[in-house]
Amino acid sequence: MQAAKKMLLAASLIAGASMAAQAAGTLIYCSEASPEGFDSAQFTGGNTFDAAGHAMFNRLVEFEHGSTKAVPGLAESWSVSPDGKTYTFKLRKGVKFHTTDYFKPTREFNADDVVFTFMRMFDKNHPFRKAYNVEFPYASDTGLDANVASVEKVDPYTVKFNLKNPDSDLVIKIAMPFASIQSAEYADKLMKDGKASQINQLPVGTGPFVFKRYQKDAQIRYAANKDYWKKGEVKVDNLVFAITTDASVRYQKMKAGECHIMSYPRPTDLAAMKTDPALKMMTAPGFNIGYLAYNVEKPQFKKLEVRQALDMAINRKAIIDAVYQGQGQEASNPFPASLWSYNKSLKNAPYDVAKAKALLAKAGYPNGFEMNLWAMPVQRPYNPNAKLMAEMIQADWAKIGVKAKIVTYEWGEYLKRMKNGEHDAGLIGWTGDYASPDNFLGVLLTCEAVGGSNYARYCNKDFDSLVLKARTTSDVKERTKLYMKAQEIFKRDLPWSTIAHSTVNQPMRKEVNGFKISPFGDYTFQGVSVK
Repeated sequence: MQAAKKMLLAASLIAGASMAAQAAGTLIYCSEASPEGFDSAQFTGGNTFDAAGHAMFNRLVEFEHGSTKAVPGLAESWSVSPDGKTYTFKLRKGVKFHTTDYFKPTREFNADDVVFTFMRMFDKNHPFRKAYNVEFPYASDTGLDANVASVEKVDPYTVKFNLKNPDSDLVIKIAMPFASIQSAEYADKLMKDGKASQINQLPVGTGPFVFKRYQKDAQIRYAANKDYWKKGEVKVDNLVFAITTDASVRYQKMKAGECHIMSYPRPTDLAAMKTDPALKMMTAPGFNIGYLAYNVEKPQFKKLEVRQALDMAINRKAIIDAVYQGQGQEASNPFPASLWSYNKSLKNAPYDVAKAKALLAKAGYPNGFEMNLWAMPVQRPYNPNAKLMAEMIQADWAKIGVKAKIVTYEWGEYLKRMKNGEHDAGLIGWTGDYASPDNFLGVLLTCEAVGGSNYARYCNKDFDSLVLKARTTSDVKERTKLYMKAQEIFKRDLPWSTIAHSTVNQPMRKEVNGFKISPFGDYTFQGVSVK
């Protein structure tokens, strides 16, 4: 009997040791939402970029971890012609695409993959786009689809981007996840099989982790890419995205050791997290803006006085105190003060209920009106509690006779419907993707971004001409003047009520090493290990 007990004990110890070894090789991230899909080019959501672009793909140029600096990725080097219209990229050799259950590559990464990746976005007659007809919002929001004349293969390891007009931000634009390099060989196979849409469901990249399986609203599982070209950068055997929509549940899971790192903590939980001996906290200034977008195509919101009245009726101080809990600063401009060309002279109108009522009456609504107010279903640094913010704005607007019905949807559906312009006004925000004012002014507010990330559907030709001229100008002083004027037009037209910029707090378990807060709000797990 004693011998049997000893054998059972030994067996349990061996099993325990095996489980511990497996756990040490697995990093679990509690994320806040399901991705919109796995083809980053089609989407704009940060959780999609994390789950697809960063986990499984690379780009020609990438951002140094924790920095806004552009460094070589799948391109080892690049050069620009004197007129600023031709960018030549020298490609890295020896990079392998993922081998999966559904695709086995027969060649390594080369120029064909770069041409395919970009031309399917820029050319509406591209064969793959005809086989799988989707939109590429970031390609249009950044102006690339209109400005890139062609992406040309010079030789197997050299490509040229030929532009119609110079673009000073081209290199940092294509460092974003939407420009993740796809396999042209895999795309050809999907087309031949009549399954082109699977590029969004069964991804194949060159990145640090290989896709294994996905259960919507539950989890995504990845395995380490053993052939990753950045040797030594993948520190765990497995990566799991545990999709957990409630921030308090993510916190409880992290406390219990069921995940190692979580997204977007509630401000009310920060104090307890900072004193928990099992956890550690990283903090960084937020490169973000939380705002309320008015759909200026809707009849009431076409009227400037209506937008001014609604803006003036919002008690920003009360919202920032309640929603951000000391982690937010009032926003006056469409981007944070840390970004060059910020216009310090612009301020929000003071909170004034009486004046707001008078403006509504002047606009023809002395008794107010009914509308919908959309509230995001997820936490973001730029808005940690959209439900509470919506409820506070709803109460503020009731004081001027405006009855707002709060509406929400699942995150992917929310973004899709807002891009379609179904909302009257909606809470949304932005964490910058590259360190240029164009990433806020150009991507979020130009005419070409309507239907993409321009949720206000705002289109002002004077504003556009300033932003687009700045995009093609190389002189920083001249660009600054143009962006300063564009901000003045924005503040005059008021397509948004700017609410707040926030501090980013990142809790994790103490056994996590190597994680860096991205200024762009990304979650990147190459280089991250678990003790």
